[in-house]
This record gives sequence, C-alpha cells and structure tokens, in this order.
Amino acid sequence: MSILVVVGNPNDWPLDVPDVTVVSANDYLTDPVYGKQRASRVFNLCNSYRYQSLGYYVSLLAEARCHKPRPGISAIEELQSPNLVQPLALDLNGLLQKSLAQIKSDAFTLSLYFGRNVAACYDALGKQIFDLLQVPLLQVQFERRNGAWHVKNLKPIATGEIPSSHRKFALEAARGYFSGQWPRPRRRRIPRFTLAILFDSDNSHSASNQKAIQKFEKAAHAQGIDTEIIGQADLERLALFDGLFIRDNTFVNHYTYRFSRRAAADRLVVIDDPCSILRCNNKVYLAELLPRHNIAIPKTLLVHRGNVEQIIPMLGLPCVLKQPDSCMSLGVVKVESAEELSAQAMRLLEKSDLIVAQEYVPTEFDWRVGILDRRPLFVCKYFMAPGHWQIIKHDHAQNHYVEGPTIAQALEDVPEDIVRTALRAANLIGDGFYGVDLKQIGRRCCVIEVNDCPNVDAGNEDGILKDALYRNVMDVFATRMAQRKGRWP
Repeated sequence: MSILVVVGNPNDWPLDVPDVTVVSANDYLTDPVYGKQRASRVFNLCNSYRYQSLGYYVSLLAEARCHKPRPGISAIEELQSPNLVQPLALDLNGLLQKSLAQIKSDAFTLSLYFGRNVAACYDALGKQIFDLLQVPLLQVQFERRNGAWHVKNLKPIATGEIPSSHRKFALEAARGYFSGQWPRPRRRRIPRFTLAILFDSDNSHSASNQKAIQKFEKAAHAQGIDTEIIGQADLERLALFDGLFIRDNTFVNHYTYRFSRRAAADRLVVIDDPCSILRCNNKVYLAELLPRHNIAIPKTLLVHRGNVEQIIPMLGLPCVLKQPDSCMSLGVVKVESAEELSAQAMRLLEKSDLIVAQEYVPTEFDWRVGILDRRPLFVCKYFMAPGHWQIIKHDHAQNHYVEGPTIAQALEDVPEDIVRTALRAANLIGDGFYGVDLKQIGRRCCVIEVNDCPNVDAGNEDGILKDALYRNVMDVFATRMAQRKGRWP
C-alpha cells in the first residue's frame, strides 16, 4: 500500500522515505493518477483545514477514493466535540495524571506531531493519544479541575499553524514515523474494513453472549475486517468505521437507535438499520402490516380506550395483551378474567394510545427463523420456560429470569411452510438481520412477531452451523462494505 503525504508545498517536507510520496494538494486533487490509485493511504498535512479550502477537499476526495485520510472530514469537526473528549479522557486518565503531575499551572497545551512533542517526557502520553485518534498533527488542551487533569479540547494542527520553533521537529517526527523509527498504530496489518460492534457486557439480556462476540470478531478478522467493541460513549467516533453491528437489544427511545441513525447518516453499513428498528419495535405496525400481505397472525385486535369491551367477544379468554414496544417477554401479559383484562388494558393504555390484544395460542415451543440478507440463516425451537406460558419467565421481585431451552434445527428438518412464511414476513421489513417467531398448531402456521437484532448466543443459535454462522454474518458485512466503498477484494 502506497503512502501519500499531501502538503501545500512539497519542498517544505523533504521526507526521503521509501514507499512514501510527498505530493502537493493541488496535484492530488487534479492529477488523475492519484484518483485512480486504489491501495493508498493519505496523510493530509495541508496549510489549512478550513471549510472548502484545499486541505478540506484533500480529505473529502480521499474519502471518496477510499484512501482513508488522516485526518478525515468528520475527524476535523468531531475532534472539537465534548462527546469525544469524555471517552478519550477515560482512556487516558492514569497516564494523563502521571504525565502532567509536575505542571504548576491549571492549563496546559500539548502539540503533537505524529504522536511526539518537542519535550520527550510527554512521548508516552502523545503516543497513546496518537494510537487512539490517529491524527498526524494535533493540539490537545488540558485543564486541572478539583486537583485532577482533564482533556478540555482537541484540534487538528494545519501545517500553517505549526510554530516556527517547532517546524524542524515536526519534520523529523514525520520522517521518523514513516521510516519506522517511531511505532505506528495498527502497523501489523492494514485492514480492508473496520467494524464497530455495539455491545454492553453488563447487560445480561444482550443479543449475544461474550463468547459469541468473540466468535464474531474472529470471523471478521478472517475477512480482513478489524473490529472494535464500542459502548454508549462512542457515538461521536462512529465515522471512524466502515460498519456498525448492534449486539445490544434495540428500542426506539434508546441509545441503540441513536447509534443506528448516526451510522446510517454517515453511510456506514449498519445492522440493524434504523428503519428495521422502527418497524420491528412496534407490534401495532406488525399487526397492520402482516395481514395486509396475507401472512397469518393470531387473531388480533388493535385496542384503544373506546373498544376495550370488544376484546372478550372477539378473542375470548384467556387472551394476551401487548405493549407495542414490548421485548424479551416484558410488556406482554396473559389475562384470564374480565376484571384482570380491564385493569391490565388500562395500565398499558396509560403508556400508549394503542395496544395489541391477541388470542392465546398455547404451544410447547415457538419457532425462531433467523433471516439475514433475505436468506434463512438458522432455525431454532424456543421452548417455554418451565411452568410458564412464555419463553422467558421474569421474577421482578428477585431481579431474576428463567429461560426455556433453545434447540437449533437443521434447515432441511424444518417444515417448508415455517421457513417460507418467515422469509415473506422478514422481507416486508428489509434486508437486515431478523428473527421471525412463529407458532405451529397442527397445519396452521402464524407469525407472532418479527424481531430486529435477533439473539445469537454461542451454544444456542449456532448449534447446527457452529462457526459458519458467524462467518456468514461477517461475509454479508464484507460484501456490503465492499459495495459501499466500491472496493472489491
């Protein structure tokens, strides 16, 4: 992979390093030779990053050419965001306090040139910041509050802003970095793509367990995809990645939906996309959508305050009431008497103007068909929790839950009608990753719901495919990221 160092005047940057080409901003933008290069990485050291300046357009066109500019357009803007400062400060905290312990004032500015400062005592701190952000020329402002140092602001340094007393050092730092004398972040391997996996290890209900996350990462690396586990504090870093894989349970009024929307706006490949989250998270939408396309569901009534008395004549007792955004068996209640029905309906209608009432369809297990990219990926039987009518039995008093067994099934052993119906239902939502739940009573097959962000736990859903399940998911990411970037392997 060739390295292009783009500057205002190449004569000011005599690097003379193998495999590194110093090119003027004007040539990079106008010479078709650079536009045709595929395997290049651009270090933008222009005189200014001002909006619509040459430096601005260097990073903008480098992104369009898949040259992975440093810094990128979003980085130039987002480095000044407090939403980036906070997680960076957490990563640096221990080293930061140690490195600045001898500073007497309550404010300090550190100018970093490829992770180095003119004062060698800050090299460890500078290298860690460079490893985290990968911005070649960076100014970091610190302030001391309540006896501790904090990151106040970050700003990329344009070459025109380098103090004259630092210019010689900045040139030496660049030469040392490109000649390998100063450790480079990710030097071992340049990935084809980068994937953020949104996962909360503290959430016992997450869509994948820790072992499954590790298997996803291993499968991604085999595809040339670098992965990073991110959390709620990393929203402003999304633009650094090519894709987002959400592995925490999704809700509309939730951080997962904000991440999905931001990823889609930044043109990342995202599973699950915000449209799928919106559609799957509302059972009122599904109750309207599926019958309209002749897909069978349990007998259903959309309930509002004016038609509660119609539930029993239409559905009988017992019946099931559902909060529109219910998930993981929460917000779903079975009622067995008129008094209980009235009380529970009123309780749910306090939260939503519409709720869903369905006939009670008891079965030993529910079918779960995993659909990815409009193709069946896995099939499982989800058995009811012992002594309970749902797959998950919650004990709210003890903050505890019990799940029924999950048994993976070979695709060829599953009734054709189950798979065919699941595909029809999922395809109405989109081309993402869905878990379609169905019940089978004799020859009758009906869809209970279509879930985005379906569970994939090591030891459960992968019971038949094993590691191939994780490879199939990452293959879809790799293919879509290649299409999005116009870069095929």
